[in-house]
Amino acid sequence: MATQSYNTESQRIGKYKGQILGHAIPQEVSGRFGVKKEIPKNSGDTIILRRWLPAGATASSPNIWSVDPAKHTIQEGVTPNAETIKPQDIQATLQEIGVVYRYTNRVADLYEDDVPAEIIQLTGERMGLVQELMRLGVLRACPNAFYAGGVLSRASIVSKITPNLLRKVARSLNTNLARHIKSVLDASPKVNTYPIEAAYVVLCHSDCEADLRTELPGFKHVSEYGQRQSIHENELGSWEQYRFICTPHMPVYLAGGGAVGATGLVGTVNIDVYPMIVLSQESYGDVALRGKSSLNVGHQPANQKTKDDPLGQRGVISASTYYTAVRLNDLQMAVVEVGVTAL
Repeated sequence: MATQSYNTESQRIGKYKGQILGHAIPQEVSGRFGVKKEIPKNSGDTIILRRWLPAGATASSPNIWSVDPAKHTIQEGVTPNAETIKPQDIQATLQEIGVVYRYTNRVADLYEDDVPAEIIQLTGERMGLVQELMRLGVLRACPNAFYAGGVLSRASIVSKITPNLLRKVARSLNTNLARHIKSVLDASPKVNTYPIEAAYVVLCHSDCEADLRTELPGFKHVSEYGQRQSIHENELGSWEQYRFICTPHMPVYLAGGGAVGATGLVGTVNIDVYPMIVLSQESYGDVALRGKSSLNVGHQPANQKTKDDPLGQRGVISASTYYTAVRLNDLQMAVVEVGVTAL
């Protein structure tokens, strides 16, 4: 992986010391609503998440019960036949991800700014963003897709979000026995959860905010919650069975829809299509970026002399971890693809 050097950055010695601008911290959005699995060291590169199938269900139709009440009637003195439950294992392979930064001894010794400390902070934020984008990529590939305007493909989308579209999604999730999310992961390094008011959680791009407010009658902004607890610092609000969380990191299908024409939607020649990911309880799983052993961070200071750097001229800061995400039940989550009003 190519390294990045700070030895050509302009130093600020002899100049007025300005405030270093606050960092745009990548907010972990999708990572708080899935099943978390920690992988011990020396346990292989495959994670396995398991669910137990209802009676009569199969791996291809895991959400359908097949129960005949007549077959459950017990005759006097006759013990019913014993049955067993069947598991469905879902596997995913861990991927190693990492980043390396470099700085020089002059930066550490002469610069007014504490550049190594800033690199360490940015390294952690960058690794969190990498995992967020990997997770969003897995989730938005869910085949249970619903397209605005009732069209059959992304390329035909020329409409924005509507109440009927979201109600159609809720009907599909309810039919497939999806459960409202009732607990979320805490925003701390520990793998702790706390209870929330039950709802389906929708992850969407920040550009969707205006349409959610105007196109969904009765939409309640988070500022109107009163005693109700928000589930994420990026939560926008709620409507019927849904709670909406916005993130600027949600990938967009640029020019993926139909012709812009007079639609008034965002795009140049073709409409930009915005995916909205609808999650239910235990609809996906991943390896958590939490705990002291989950992220391997290294720092070799610039003043540390080695055989490869006898004068101690180069400092290196690095971070790596293993990560993967996997959808556990495609029919208990959904992707809603829409156009967005151009403002």
